[in-house]
Amino acid sequence: MHSNTTASLLLRQRSTTNGMAPVQRAHLELPSELRTQGEIEAQVGDAIRRYSLEYFGRGPQDVQAHLIGDLLLVRMSGVLTVAEQHLAATTADKGRLLLKQVRSQLVELARKELDAAIRVCTLVNVISLHHDISTATGEEIMVFTLDGIPSTRPTKRK
Repeated sequence: MHSNTTASLLLRQRSTTNGMAPVQRAHLELPSELRTQGEIEAQVGDAIRRYSLEYFGRGPQDVQAHLIGDLLLVRMSGVLTVAEQHLAATTADKGRLLLKQVRSQLVELARKELDAAIRVCTLVNVISLHHDISTATGEEIMVFTLDGIPSTRPTKRK
């Protein structure tokens, strides 16, 4: 893994010299101003895009994050690399199954970093992560169950 991981990049933005580890601070530190739900969703989308770039060498064409109570749904489209597209196009089901297994394994390997990045974005711990990818459409879904509902401020209406 790279030394500049997604979580460490996000956490480095919030670190100070008070001696407390950035991950601990991210959970304990209250933001100076609460963010809107949309701002949190945008930050999560950016973090997931950086994760994809780091682990797969390319990011998804589109990332959408939706905060629904204590669930965080992340939907990515256009995630398959050219090699993965060729593997998924094989007539044997082995290629598609292998692709799903590899992607799931990579998500599990990055689980701590993903959890930390989501913690920085939402200021809430992650309880569980569910993941799936469609080899037919190139769409990938991640659902994070959070330890609570992130605090947000109301959106200003125009």
